[in-house]
Amino acid sequence: MAATKENIYIEFKGKQIYQKDLVTQAKEIWKSAGNKAKDLSSIDLYYKPEEGKCYYVFNGVPSDEFFNI
Repeated sequence: MAATKENIYIEFKGKQIYQKDLVTQAKEIWKSAGNKAKDLSSIDLYYKPEEGKCYYVFNGVPSDEFFNI
């Protein structure tokens, strides 16, 4: 069976966010902090559309940091 292509879009008040864009931005934050891509085993993202902020958890370690969308 062939792999299923999946896309997730979040729409809120006329703005559309693509799930893969959130992941890409989070990975860039990981790398810009001096970490290696191979050391990233999990990403959990919590997007709050009413605030335009995306909070992240890398490798199960919570952070109070966020990026704006």
